[in-house]
Amino acid sequence: KQCGKHVKGYGPTDAATSVCLSHGRSWRRTGPAGVERVFDALTLPDRPSWCFCCKLPGWAARCRFKIRSPIRQVVWCARAMTAQARYDRRMNESLVILCPGQGAQAVGMGKAWSEASPEAARVFGQADEILGDRLGAPISSLCFEGPAERLNQTDVSQPAIYVTSLASLAGLRAEWGAGNGELPLAACAGLSLGEYTALTVAGAIDFEHGLELVALRGRAMQDAAEASASGMVALIGADEAAATELCEKAAQGEVLVPANFNAPGQVVVSGAAGACDRAEQIASEMGLRATRLPVAGAFHSPLMQPAADRLKAALAQTPIREPRCQVMSNVTGESHQAEHDGTIVESIRRRLVEQLTSPVRWADNCRWLSGRNPGAAYHELAPGKTLAGLMRRIDRNIKVETHDEPA
Repeated sequence: KQCGKHVKGYGPTDAATSVCLSHGRSWRRTGPAGVERVFDALTLPDRPSWCFCCKLPGWAARCRFKIRSPIRQVVWCARAMTAQARYDRRMNESLVILCPGQGAQAVGMGKAWSEASPEAARVFGQADEILGDRLGAPISSLCFEGPAERLNQTDVSQPAIYVTSLASLAGLRAEWGAGNGELPLAACAGLSLGEYTALTVAGAIDFEHGLELVALRGRAMQDAAEASASGMVALIGADEAAATELCEKAAQGEVLVPANFNAPGQVVVSGAAGACDRAEQIASEMGLRATRLPVAGAFHSPLMQPAADRLKAALAQTPIREPRCQVMSNVTGESHQAEHDGTIVESIRRRLVEQLTSPVRWADNCRWLSGRNPGAAYHELAPGKTLAGLMRRIDRNIKVETHDEPA
């Protein structure tokens, strides 16, 4: 309507919108084998408006009449139609959101989202205001620029991943056209630290309180790790029985326990440094492949009890609501539920404390999700693609769409 006689039609799909000219004055371009092609339409990919800034002027300059202003109006109208088509498609899907944990961090994470999406940039800005310089630099700077040595420290990597994940979700909501409306969430799940992100996505914890909790958790775990020589060892080819047997043989009076059941044949054990040394040797004798992990300490083991005590006190003061959808508990391998002696909120607080000293049952989480959400669309938030890789080992029928960067 705005362009009148200049445009004969336009129509969106879930990926692009075409604007067709009616004036009959097309431009020509020589293609492969010297064949001339006539162009009389502009295809607009469904991207933020900055993507059009370089395309529109050159395109309009080829036209023999002044239509730059009307065409720009068509662009915005077409973008709205395209966003509506994508929103309609997403709103007809049941979504399962997967949230990564510590180890997914990398220098530069979230930068592409911040540059592409004002909504994602706003999340980083809010995080910078909340945390200030208590980590030595703004959290956005540590995510975008590092240095890696600081970003990989537990007290930084945990809040950095939490913020990056929620920034990517804010960007996705805008891309899907969801705005501030509720997404059709079937379930949320997060690996260790990611469980806090999942609870935030599900509306159980707000962003500010969640960020403060995660920052405290990271600091408390870093302090507990520095208090004793400890570590973690990944075992390839082990199941729970084999990992338990190895721990019993290698402990020899020290702490050594299964810490992560990530996927079939992939288990991590955690404990005292000496016990980890013995575990590497005994693993080879049992026909398992052992790899020492570059982590600060024995996470998800009894050596994290001092951190759990600090976290318990903070959780008692944190407002928590009943989540809008199922949220997986790493401790039980199932969704958080109200227990016979309390409410679901009380159960969430208890399980988050227990998580620091208990094994993460991620493979069980994923089996629970796949068994109860047939046909759901799975999306992994930034940073990284670790959870998609684990899902391929757990259930190859589940396809996970990753969002490490904007599409």
